[in-house]
Amino acid sequence: MSTQTSTAKRVAIITGAAEGIGRGIALRLAKDGFDLGLFDLPRAKDRLEELADTVKKEHGTRVVTVYGDVSKEEDVKGLVETVVQELGGLYAMIANAGVAIVRVLHESLAHPALELSTPVAIGFPAPTEELDRLININVKGVFFSYKYAAIQLIKQGTGGRIVGAASIASKKGFPNHALYCATKFAVRGLTQCAAQDYGKYGITVNAYAPGSIDTPLLDELDEYHAVTNGQPRGVFKDSTVRCALGRIGQPEDVAKLVSFLVSDDASFITGQSYLVDGGAHFD
Repeated sequence: MSTQTSTAKRVAIITGAAEGIGRGIALRLAKDGFDLGLFDLPRAKDRLEELADTVKKEHGTRVVTVYGDVSKEEDVKGLVETVVQELGGLYAMIANAGVAIVRVLHESLAHPALELSTPVAIGFPAPTEELDRLININVKGVFFSYKYAAIQLIKQGTGGRIVGAASIASKKGFPNHALYCATKFAVRGLTQCAAQDYGKYGITVNAYAPGSIDTPLLDELDEYHAVTNGQPRGVFKDSTVRCALGRIGQPEDVAKLVSFLVSDDASFITGQSYLVDGGAHFD
């Protein structure tokens, strides 16, 4: 596979790019001058193609859209191969795709924990398939993204950037979200290990840890808490504004951090997971 020349624009891949934080990152990196590989599920095709058209028109960005599932290793491997073939190389992988527990069975919501034959699972009212879904996307998806980005970057021999999606839930536990928190703690662990493994190749590995960000995911969490707690919709979103700045974050707030982490100014920063939460939690 060919690699970028010194005069070529840098290329970034963004998983889960069709909406929310992923979309915000894509818009910012296009503004910064990156060409983009945009990845999401097939059901997000209309939104992803609209995003691709937007950055092409506004910034002259070269864009490749690829569809698949980050929890499937072959899909992630194919993503990297396709982007490299079409755009000539890779510089940054933004492993943004992730989920929270929002697709739950209503009949299980009244219970504070999932009963097993062994001790009760900590604060997690979800069927087993939901547990698998969280692990497959939030942990395996990040691992596969790191793995195949690193393989390509090492092959190119010119260094690069890998950035993963952690969460405020990677810094502290929250009641009734045990496994979600565990998957985000796992992202921090993967990031620290990968930073040590890949540093000798000039590759930095960091993560962003958002608090409450105004995205469709936050709306889904608001719906979840309305059902589980019997509270009016919107109360959860209002209650998340418990930060020093007194507002919900926007996708561009996270995108600004990612823009820095993939820049030359961040070349001596690696293995870190940065809170972007308006001062909700102090690490």
